[in-house]
Amino acid sequence: DDLVIEIATTRLLEDDCKEGFLLDGFPRTIYQAEKLDAFLEKHGQKIDKVLNLDVKKDVLIERLTGRRVCKGCGASFHIKNMPPKKAGVCDACGGELFQRSDDTAATVANRIDVYNEQTLPLVEYYKKAGVLFDVDGSIDADPLFDKIRVELETCK
Repeated sequence: DDLVIEIATTRLLEDDCKEGFLLDGFPRTIYQAEKLDAFLEKHGQKIDKVLNLDVKKDVLIERLTGRRVCKGCGASFHIKNMPPKKAGVCDACGGELFQRSDDTAATVANRIDVYNEQTLPLVEYYKKAGVLFDVDGSIDADPLFDKIRVELETCK
């Protein structure tokens, strides 16, 4: 935790963060959130908004286990939601598509369990702080993007 906090807070001191920043995947624990809050307060800043993308476990498992990545160019596809024109072949470069080792059902289920244990408590933490915005993350990408954009426009 302390190393991750040091890396993140050091980065937040860079010039391009002076007018604001967006964090993704940090903080992941209450401890990290408390340390981040203390750091921001020390530097005259605060968290304006926390987006909580709420997605049911079965939807997450389906999304992640269906992801395929090109070995050649790294392009991403999904066997159901965004399939390639030809199964197993990248539309962009013709490379072979593969399933990442961390996208298997067992690994995804474990990642969800870890999230529920370590990160889910942050929902209540930020709700109490009055900065939490819940959004249904199971909706299609375009309306989801629109909801997030509108909500972030309320910051500053």
